[in-house]
Formats: sequence, structure tokens, C-alpha cells
Amino acid sequence: MALKAYIVVFDGLADWEPALALCEISKSKKFEVVSVGFSLDPVITMGGLKVSPDITLEAVKPEETAVFIMPGGEMWEQRPHEDVIGLLHKLHAEGVIIAAICGATLEVARAGLMHGVRHTSNSKGYLKAMLPDYGDDDFYMDKPAVTDGNLITASGLGSVEFGCEIVRLLNIYNDEEIQELYEMFKHGVIPKRYLI
Repeated sequence: MALKAYIVVFDGLADWEPALALCEISKSKKFEVVSVGFSLDPVITMGGLKVSPDITLEAVKPEETAVFIMPGGEMWEQRPHEDVIGLLHKLHAEGVIIAAICGATLEVARAGLMHGVRHTSNSKGYLKAMLPDYGDDDFYMDKPAVTDGNLITASGLGSVEFGCEIVRLLNIYNDEEIQELYEMFKHGVIPKRYLI
């Protein structure tokens, strides 16, 4: 049985942010991509796509999880979600890769997983404005995406870097292939093998 690559889906999720990672994960055929909702009701993404969750948060099994991907969206700015925070603690305890981008980094911070760990978000000011108790300034890195251990955090402007970090931690490609992927989707550089 393949390990699962879980993607949290909810109304208003920023559907482009996890797109590159999901595409490469799916193409690898090494993991099963599974959408996780707060219920099984369909959700509408920021781009207007209707997505029906495969399972609910309660059905996520840490021992079957390769990566737990949390895309951004305004939902994360509204309030904490205790069910997500509880699940993040379980996943973290099992050494599962947790990947959060844009507003989803707020939930990771609320769960305490950024404490003493290198991380990023939309900006340090964003974290401080949204989370008055945020106090990990010394570990904040002003980069599009940051990996520390099994935690990947990214700015909403760093979806390509986010995807590359997920692919790297899942060992889908080697370093040279990941660099090629980055150059293609960040800078429009066509790999030489595709040039006629």
C-alpha cells in the first residue's frame, strides 16, 4: 500500500499554491494523493474549482502519511482550527512531512511547530499582525520557502520553491532534476533534452 500525500481542501483554498507539488507527486506514482476536508461536502477553491474531499480530517492516519500539505487561503486568518492543530501534533510526533504555504503557516505557528525551527511565511510582519503572541523572530527566514527537519513553510509567492522542497523531501527527484524543475517553472528555462 502506497503512503498518502494528503492535501487539505476547503472553501477558498489557493488552488495554485500546491499545484506543482501535487502534479509531481502524482506523476511519480510513489504516493496516493488524497484530499482531506473538514467534512465530505464539496468545496469551492479560490479559482472556482469544485473539489469533493476523499476523507475527513478524522480519517487521516499518521502511520500512512508521507506528507500533509496545507495550501493557503483566508480561512486560516479567521481563527484557529483545533482539529487541524491536534492532527498536526500527531503528524509531527510521527515525523511526517508537514508542508504549509501562505496563510496555512499561521496554523503551523499556532500549533507551536515553528518554535525554535527555521521557517518563513508571507512576512515576519504578517505573522506578528495575525498572531500577536508570535515570538520566533530569530528563526524567521526571509525566503520563498524554508525546510527545517520535516517542516516546510513557504510564502504565498513561493509556490514553485514550495513544490520543489516537497519533491526533494519525498525523494521523488535527485538534486539535478529538482534544479531543472525549478528553472522550468520559475524562469521558463526549457531543459536541453526538449530542445530540437
